[in-house]
Amino acid sequence: MIDSPEKQVVTSQLGKLPKLDSVLRMSEVQAAEAGSSAYQNDDETMIINMGPSHPSTHGVLRLMLELKGEMVLRSKPIMGYLHTGMEKTGEELTYLQGATNVTRMDYASPLFNELAFSLAVEKLVGMEIPERATWIRMLMCELNRISSHLLFMATNGMDLGAVSMMIYGWREREQVLRFFQKVTGLRMNHNYIRPGGVAADLPPGWEEDVNSLMEMLPPRLEEYDTLMTNQPIWRERLQGVGFLSKEEALALSITGPLLRSAGVAWDLRSTMPYLAYDQVDFDVLVGSYGDCFDRYSIRLNEIRESMKIVKQIVEKMPEGDYRVQDKKITPPPRARIDESMEALIHHFKIFTEGYKVPAGEVYVAVESPRGELGCYIVSDGSSKPYRMHIRGPSFVNLQVLPHMLANSQIADAVAILSSVDPILGEVDR
Repeated sequence: MIDSPEKQVVTSQLGKLPKLDSVLRMSEVQAAEAGSSAYQNDDETMIINMGPSHPSTHGVLRLMLELKGEMVLRSKPIMGYLHTGMEKTGEELTYLQGATNVTRMDYASPLFNELAFSLAVEKLVGMEIPERATWIRMLMCELNRISSHLLFMATNGMDLGAVSMMIYGWREREQVLRFFQKVTGLRMNHNYIRPGGVAADLPPGWEEDVNSLMEMLPPRLEEYDTLMTNQPIWRERLQGVGFLSKEEALALSITGPLLRSAGVAWDLRSTMPYLAYDQVDFDVLVGSYGDCFDRYSIRLNEIRESMKIVKQIVEKMPEGDYRVQDKKITPPPRARIDESMEALIHHFKIFTEGYKVPAGEVYVAVESPRGELGCYIVSDGSSKPYRMHIRGPSFVNLQVLPHMLANSQIADAVAILSSVDPILGEVDR
């Protein structure tokens, strides 16, 4: 072993595993001096980088893997390559502007970011929003859950070689995004769910649009079952791979499909209902083995459960206003700005100064497609948060990778990472 600190060697005997931060910096001359026997000892290990530009890391995630042949002995996820700083940015924006910032964190399910932030602000203010606004939020979030899981189906298929699945999953997700564009004006990062309600009412004909989506999806999901679920090669790639026990999941505060795959029926929509989830019927799906196949199956069938919720929302959607009518919080209708000087002044002041929120602190959590998404806000009584912190489920769930990757084949690392379904914009927030 070379003792020079600037020339760290990555290989060692099994009983003396090197630190994962060590990097192999052996020149060709040094390798020749060491002799070919240095690379023929079966007890030696090697450390390699997977990422941060590997396509299957779904963003700039870096995994340091310690290998013995094809076996992963240890792993270490390394993050921080995005440096978005969205939490600190949120402390420089007014509460009215905050939704435009948080929506970009988990960009695959932006409406959940907006919902958690808005619920936290409303709890600080002590605000009750109209019933219709609550049900519109539920509708949009469940459709967003469907689109996020469809994205998982697409990328998970691509990662494991089912290339056609990328096209199919993207095709169905596109239909949901078109509805979002019709309602919010944008396909992603909507700034639609805001403190006090939503930005605009549902457009005319929205029921027909949603019903057509609900009719389109079931036969497509059956195709997914044929292409993947019942496919022997697919099952062999996923079953028994990336095992996660209930004890490990609970100890690491894992939530979402990862926790439910380990057999824990924990879903905030059911266990700690918010919005109007206690008024709709749906099942919380759990796995039996805690492997990659369970995590895939749960997400696929959660699409069906979200469809069940959406159909109930369409039937039960109440009439009324889509936001609170409070001059301190709600901007005036756009049409009034050209008609009333008072409305123009109101519009100007609320968008330049914002509105003040009583001093205090609050934490609100919602069930995003990846698990518990929490928003913690400390208010000092001004129009901006004194402190804002987001509990991103992707960030928390990534810490389970060393447990799932240990003693697995390097070929299974992509399948295991894909089953976590991380969004790096939420990790490096």
